[in-house]
Amino acid sequence: MTAKPALVRAIGRWSLAGLLLNGVIGSGIYRLPAEVGGKLGSQAWIAWVIAAVAIATIVACYAEVSSRFGEAGGQYLYARVAFGSYLGLQMGWISYLVRLTSAAVNVNLFAVYLAEFLPAAGRGAMPAVVAAAYFTFVAAVNVRGVKQATALSDVFILAKLLPLVLFVAGGAWLALSHGPVVADPIPAVTGTTWLEAVMLLIYAYGGFESSLVPLGEAREPERDAPFALFVGLGTTMLLFVLVQVVTTWSLAAPGTHARPLADAARALAGSTGATVMTLGALVSLVGWGLAAMVHIPRLTYAMAEQGDLPAAFGWVHPVYRTPAVSIVVYAVISFALTLSGTLLQNLSIAVIARLVTYGLVCLALPVLRRRDGRDPRLPAARFTLPGGLAFPALGLGVAAVLATRLGIRDVVVMSGVVALGTIHWLANRRRLVPA
Repeated sequence: MTAKPALVRAIGRWSLAGLLLNGVIGSGIYRLPAEVGGKLGSQAWIAWVIAAVAIATIVACYAEVSSRFGEAGGQYLYARVAFGSYLGLQMGWISYLVRLTSAAVNVNLFAVYLAEFLPAAGRGAMPAVVAAAYFTFVAAVNVRGVKQATALSDVFILAKLLPLVLFVAGGAWLALSHGPVVADPIPAVTGTTWLEAVMLLIYAYGGFESSLVPLGEAREPERDAPFALFVGLGTTMLLFVLVQVVTTWSLAAPGTHARPLADAARALAGSTGATVMTLGALVSLVGWGLAAMVHIPRLTYAMAEQGDLPAAFGWVHPVYRTPAVSIVVYAVISFALTLSGTLLQNLSIAVIARLVTYGLVCLALPVLRRRDGRDPRLPAARFTLPGGLAFPALGLGVAAVLATRLGIRDVVVMSGVVALGTIHWLANRRRLVPA
């Protein structure tokens, strides 16, 4: 009997960190400086710091929990082991929804920035053509092999960081030389405004969790996952805050700009600056797609391995050793969602769904700790947080406060996802692999 092809452990420590950065640096930093700047004006950078501190409490929980696991699946696997097959399946469904909507946000913004060079890209049927080309490219690269996909991801993370660093360094120098623009007045800033801004920025810092899904192909996953999480958070916090500062200095009314970084670069350095920044945005968004195609198909692969999805999702290409069916299905559904919703609608759904998954992982941490030494199937953590239950409590508090901003549409969408997950679990519970 021929053995089933297995995934290959080809992802090193720095490549894992690169995948994480590629998963975080995407549409958020290229669109949200306008949204937050429009709400908070010159104080917008403070919201990025607050959001980073808030997300750090959750990242810390992920660091400890992930240091116990070396298989594919990420937070789906963590919830399944901690709480059983039902909540594990719900985590899988919600995690998949997050990444589908995030893919739609990124590709919608890709078309917006491409319109800087090709105005037709944003009109008529052209956004659909652009989306089809985008998903075809990133899916084809990933089907060909995880080693090639992560190598290309490493190239794209360097290519996407360079224009952002130039934007921060050159923009700060030019803005200080000529003085900041006189900002247009903004409405009175309330606590609700701050909360709405921070909630938007949770989307910008999110995506780190997806880098944990392909740990079944990492060389030393239990050790490298916490390293990648903290490197990624520190890098993105510094970069995002500085980008917001330069954007606010450069644009009198940032909230009116669909391409805020390109427009800020144009204000500072003319058409050349806008061209460089637009190319950086396009490279960044393709890099995000390459990383997402590594991350998310491994989620449906892991769910198939556990019996939560049909076995076809767990099929590994005999030559390329990649979950080819899962890759193609993710590309097709993401493409359909890109055509069905606006950028901000998809962004809102992604944020709300993400808060649910963050809360479940924070809850999983004390559950897994209590089972230390009692469950021989559960490896000991390679990284342990100090402070007892302080970090999971803070992480849950952050998720709960931000969840108060739920809208009716968000509640309906999330209720529908949970209902579908429940029906799925009831229909398949007899054949599920025990948690």
